[in-house]
Amino acid sequence: MNKLVTIYGGSGFVGRYIARRMAREGWRVRIAVRRPNEALFVKPYGVVGQVEPVLCNVRDDASVRAAMIGADAVVNCVGTFDRGGKNNFTAVQAEAPGRIARLAAEEGVASLVHISAIGADVEGGSLYARSKGEGEAAVLAAFPGAMILRPSVIFGSEDNFFNRFGAMSRLGPILPVVGGETLFQPVHVDDVAQAAVKGVLGEAAGIYELGGPETASFRGLMVKMLEVIRRRRLVLNIPFFVAKIMATVLDFASALTLGLIPNKMLTRDQVDSLGSDNVVSPGAKGFADLGIQPADMESVLPEYMWCYRPSGQYAAIKESAKNLRKA
Repeated sequence: MNKLVTIYGGSGFVGRYIARRMAREGWRVRIAVRRPNEALFVKPYGVVGQVEPVLCNVRDDASVRAAMIGADAVVNCVGTFDRGGKNNFTAVQAEAPGRIARLAAEEGVASLVHISAIGADVEGGSLYARSKGEGEAAVLAAFPGAMILRPSVIFGSEDNFFNRFGAMSRLGPILPVVGGETLFQPVHVDDVAQAAVKGVLGEAAGIYELGGPETASFRGLMVKMLEVIRRRRLVLNIPFFVAKIMATVLDFASALTLGLIPNKMLTRDQVDSLGSDNVVSPGAKGFADLGIQPADMESVLPEYMWCYRPSGQYAAIKESAKNLRKA
């Protein structure tokens, strides 16, 4: 247990899975986060003292460097969906990755893994995509040997995708979506973590686009989710022009409160993002090049989506009871 990896954003959705896997590899794991006291749940991932959360502000050179001192490898999992505020797209997804990569090169770190997203492009159609593209460019400029991972929408027990729409399905007979025909290639969070570990261990470098074994439209994914949670709902596709109006109103309302009430429902940038397919590009390196067989949704969704079924954990028992013969 001599080697050390620093994971920026290591208590987040993806970061915690990478942290757990690196602990299993026998590495010491340093979790660099804004609020270490809220990341104490990572400590049991390893033996006593193996996994430790530390304070870090990715917008500050000194803070980033302090969390990196002595590290053999660095992973950047920090991301945001916030357009405004101090931790906005530019600060977190464009500038911070370059800062981490530059300091990693100065500190002589052996390997760097950066978690980006499919669609990252400095000329992209949304601010989110452009900031991701700028972040990638900054990473490669400072650390050419880095591994960059571009996952499609990520699912897993702590996700904010299927969980969000599962909760919405409880509210009424209609499940609204924007971009119902937009294609996605959902990927399991632990498969992304497996890929990142290969980069940390120096077994792979370069850009990899990560998508699961199934490609489906947004509407198709919702239909599949509804089957898993045993609910019948009308999946209603909201036209883009209507969604843009709704998002503009919501963004304006949030701006009136100076961001004190953030728009967590639908932003203009999310509408822009939903206008483009979120699937692996033809010819891109992916899971096959890393020797990883990605998990399918059917084998994972029932493990954590059961709580959205009308009968919750008792759904399977009730379904089984229907097969019993009446006395």
